[in-house]
Order: sequence, then C-alpha cells, then structure tokens
Amino acid sequence: MKDIKNFEQLIGNLSERGVRKRIAVVCPRDESTRKAVERAAGLGFIDPVFFEEADPLEAARKAIRLIREGGADILMKGLINSDVLLRAILNKEEGLLEPGHVLTHIGCATIPDYPKLLFYTDASVIPYPTQEQRVEQVRYLAALCHTFGIEQPRISLIHCSEKVDERHFPFTAGYADIIRKAEQGEFGNCLVDGPLDLKTSCSSESLAVKGLSSSIEGEADALVFPDIEAANLFHKAITLFARSSVACVLQGTLVPVVMPSRADSPEAKFYSIALAAMGAGAPEI
Repeated sequence: MKDIKNFEQLIGNLSERGVRKRIAVVCPRDESTRKAVERAAGLGFIDPVFFEEADPLEAARKAIRLIREGGADILMKGLINSDVLLRAILNKEEGLLEPGHVLTHIGCATIPDYPKLLFYTDASVIPYPTQEQRVEQVRYLAALCHTFGIEQPRISLIHCSEKVDERHFPFTAGYADIIRKAEQGEFGNCLVDGPLDLKTSCSSESLAVKGLSSSIEGEADALVFPDIEAANLFHKAITLFARSSVACVLQGTLVPVVMPSRADSPEAKFYSIALAAMGAGAPEI
C-alpha cells in the first residue's frame, strides 16, 4: 500500500478499501460530535451506534459492553466528562484496558510545509511516562504508522537537545535502550533515534547545520515527547499558530478510542474518527 501523507488520502483509502467500522458514541448531544459522525457515516466508513442515558457513566458502560461483546470497533466520547468515560474504560473487570497494556494518547497532524503526516504522543494522558510506558508508546506509534503504509517509520525520541543528560533529564538515559530494542526488531520495521530536538527531528537542514547524523535524517514520521506538557504545548501550538489539521485517538485499549476535547472542531473529530477507523483491527507488534 502506498503511504498516506494527508487526511484527504486517508479518507480516500478508507473509501477505496470499503472499510466500514461500527462506532459506539457515548452521549452524542453536542452539535460538533453529531456533525462529525454524520459526515463519516455519509462517506460510508462507519456505522454509528448511539448511547444516551440519564446517567453518562451508564451510557459509557453500555457502549463498552457492546465493544467487549464484539458489536463495535471504536469508542467515541460525546458530551460526557473525560474522567467519567475514563472510569469506565479503566474498570478492571468490565473496561477496555487489558492487563499489561498502556493507555496513551496519539495525535496525527498535517503541518504546513511538512511533506507528510506527523504522529506524536502523549498530549493528554500520561503526565511523565516511565521507561516501560515510553517503550509501549514507540510500539503503538510504529504499529499505527505501518497501517498508514509507512514501511519503515522514523520515530524520534524528543529532548531539548541532542545530548543525554542523566543528571538533569534522567529519562534521556533510557533512550539508548529503546533504540537498541528497535534495532533488534522489537517494534517491527522502523528507525528510532534520540535524543533529538524538534528541529533536528523534522529538518535535515537543521541536522546538517549542527553537524549531526541520525537515522531519522530530519524526516521524522513520529515524535515521542518527554512529558505531557511538551506534547500538549506542541499540539496546541500547531493548531493555533500553524492552523494544522489534527486527529487524535487513545491507544492501548481493546479498540481505538476517539476522545476529543469539547473545543475540538467537527473537522478534527471527523479526522479522529477516520484515524480510529484506520487503526481498528490493525495487528499489534
């Protein structure tokens, strides 16, 4: 499959392959959620199932029950508080997170003058990833990039510089082990390097100016941010100042979860549904 470089190609790919996923939508009372779902359903790549209850938590439980019974492929948040939906998702007996899996947030953006989609994690869920959580973030990113036809995704481990600084930034000391795992094939066919800053990850010119070499070659497909603050600032900066289009899903669950912010536009929610439909049922690494 030819790699998908923007959201228009993503929608075209779903249509061409006849993808049709069932999406369980919890409390779809807001206009932006309804518009996004109607648009995706109109294009034929989802079939929505709506869950409306006086008690939002009960609506979430019923939607998750349907998923666990094999009746839906995607979960989507409507007008329900995130903490309420997460309580249902993280329920140890009846939720969507299996033992040993890590719940994390993955974003995907089109950025002006960048020639392809850029994936990144984690702007919403994990405040300060542990080494184990960061390994799983790389694993999820590699798997999602593969579903987009990216044969050998380039995944950059982000820091404010290109030097390991174990004293002030102890997480950078763990980057070498993640790179080693990638070289041993633990994440499938991919390239992982770091620490790299944002510019040397996404600009071959910046890499050359600094006199550095990297397997990423300034052409990153995905960025792993050190913490939620860095990732969230990146997410909001590209949408506010660069007018980037974005899509976001939660990964690590039995099915992809579309969990948008109330401030997200119908377009962002629509693209997030498309991202989830692309990732639903994809094999794990």
